[in-house]
Amino acid sequence: MPSVQTNGAAVTFAAGGGAPTLPAVCAELRRKVLAFLDTPAADEAIKRTQEQTRISLQVVEEALKRYKFEELSLSYNGGKDCLCLLVLLLACLPTLTVANCKAPTADGSVPRIQAMYIAPPDPFPEIEEFVEASTQEYHLDLKQYTMAMRPALDAYLAETPGLKAIFMGTRRTDPYSEHLEHFSQTDAGWPQFMRVNPMIDWHYVDIWIFLRQLNIPYCNLYNLGYTSLGGTSNTKPNPKLAIDAECSKYRPAYDLTRDEDERLGRGR
Repeated sequence: MPSVQTNGAAVTFAAGGGAPTLPAVCAELRRKVLAFLDTPAADEAIKRTQEQTRISLQVVEEALKRYKFEELSLSYNGGKDCLCLLVLLLACLPTLTVANCKAPTADGSVPRIQAMYIAPPDPFPEIEEFVEASTQEYHLDLKQYTMAMRPALDAYLAETPGLKAIFMGTRRTDPYSEHLEHFSQTDAGWPQFMRVNPMIDWHYVDIWIFLRQLNIPYCNLYNLGYTSLGGTSNTKPNPKLAIDAECSKYRPAYDLTRDEDERLGRGR
């Protein structure tokens, strides 16, 4: 069973037989999110994250109103941003009505979230393990592709022809994302669907405040100084987090504060 991290301490996801049901997972995450929003902010950074969380929840709920459940999917690769988005999405599912769901399960609960994972050709084993464990924990219906983004999207849309919108963990500080809105259709020449960007105005520090305040397990690579994850050939620990001159030890990702430093460990 893969080891993951939460607030710097090793934890493990539940084993298969003892894993909570999807309704139980959703209810617990909703409780955590609402408790975080109800907690008096200790500083301006937490207050901002709470404000962004409220906005993101509104965007998710709007998407759930605009589209049938089976018309929606999630872009998920086990990274910190899409992990936050997954938590927000699951926290909204207890409010989903049967009218939004074409084929509710026998007990009336919502079915698993459709998701796609575009893996790099050289993924970190730690990320692969985390994706597998979190897919089980959060009951994702995940399809994985190891190819470039455009053909991967073509393949995914061919497999899910009813799909109309994909939740993305994109933030405005990501490459080519500065002009995106909460709902942005894909560009001309790309596979066509609505990109739903609930977290477009989050900052790097918001991500870590959210994950750590809610005690959400995350991939252990972030505790080793990695701040933006790609493949093994183009991703290194962030030099801004190096503890010694030899860059042999690093502080955890949540110690970084500046958006512009987030991708310093990524190759061009």
